[in-house]
Amino acid sequence: MCCENHFTRLANHVGNQKIFQELISEGKMSNIIIVNMRNFGVGVVVLTLAYLIATTIAEQCGRQAGGATCPNNLCCSQYGYCGDTDDYCSPSKNCQSNCHGSGGGSGESASNVRATYHYYRPEQHGWDLNAVSAYCSTWDASKPYSWRSKYGWTAFCGPVGPRGQASCGKCLRVRNSGTGAQETVRIVDQCSNGGLDLDVGVFNRIDTDGRGYQQGHLIVSYQFVDCGNEVDMINPLFSIMDAKQ
Repeated sequence: MCCENHFTRLANHVGNQKIFQELISEGKMSNIIIVNMRNFGVGVVVLTLAYLIATTIAEQCGRQAGGATCPNNLCCSQYGYCGDTDDYCSPSKNCQSNCHGSGGGSGESASNVRATYHYYRPEQHGWDLNAVSAYCSTWDASKPYSWRSKYGWTAFCGPVGPRGQASCGKCLRVRNSGTGAQETVRIVDQCSNGGLDLDVGVFNRIDTDGRGYQQGHLIVSYQFVDCGNEVDMINPLFSIMDAKQ
């Protein structure tokens, strides 16, 4: 464990290494009392607060922690710890929540989701939500061009996540379950297929083996991720299109 060496050195200092080793191996590190009979006769008590240990050793998420999810959109491993590597995030290694990566957003995710395609073709419409009659245009049509064009578009009606206005403007990392190809998209519309209705350009980019086109849909997983909107709003990426508007 991450703190074992530190506590071993501390145990050597007070002459109680055996006690520390037993506590470490048993995971009973919420409170540690060290009694140094050698130096002080009666003893010196050192209390290590539970907060310090919990942040490094205790099980932090998932079924081991009452269903808690990880902060900062980190993945919860099968053993109940938070992290952002494959050991934590891969469904094949029994990731419990926020699987397939990290970084902001609500972290809600779903797998085995049907994704069809729709001809939004925002590039041909100046990334104008009104021009394609997108549901979210009521709230997002006036957003800066840099915001509207930052990601490809999708309609959303998936099994996990907010619906209606609450979903507008949010971002998903969509992964082709068959090939692993993935892309981040922004929700601009509603749908009725129980999954996603991706812009055809996005669909084609993750349909790397062509099977999606052949069967008319893809099977994907998705996760809500951070769009980085704070950057857009605080220090917008002004473009010629923004200037014209």
